Amino acid sequence: MLSGEIRLVHRRWRTQLVYAGRTHRTNAGRIAIDQVQTIAPESIDQTEALRAGKPDADAVRAALRGQPDWPVFQISFHLADDADPREELAARTELNADEFAELRGKLARLDRSSSSGPWTRQTLDLIAANPGLRAADLAELMNRERAPFKLDVRKLKNLGLTYSLEVGYRLAPRGDAYLRWPT
Repeated sequence: MLSGEIRLVHRRWRTQLVYAGRTHRTNAGRIAIDQVQTIAPESIDQTEALRAGKPDADAVRAALRGQPDWPVFQISFHLADDADPREELAARTELNADEFAELRGKLARLDRSSSSGPWTRQTLDLIAANPGLRAADLAELMNRERAPFKLDVRKLKNLGLTYSLEVGYRLAPRGDAYLRWPT
């Protein structure tokens, strides 16, 4: 997919999870969804199978996961070549007073809505002090379960405050700027 050769996928989902016109981050890079349609699995032809990186239509059907009665979605896409706005946001090394206040408000809302209590500042401080530490180890240091902890760190990443590494996390320049802000 990274080379752009695969431009079509087939997924069996209970409900539609992607929509034309939206961009998604994947392990292979950012993709822009061109078209999504519900299809009958038996309608998949050889050309579509090859576009999906499979040798034939039977291989496409064999790779479908989920319940047999769920709809099959055919999704065409292309690699997004525009700049990722989250990357640009994360690369910012300075915050002005308005940006800091807006970010502090968003983090306060995340803290208030959490069933585990305030977590944003402690998580940022922990990541700053332990770049590259495994998520499971960071979660243990916060006395939290790994899966909910990782979801929370993703929220920080979406705000441009952290980067995911091959193992663990590190602060993005914007996250460092936030922590340096005088309180």
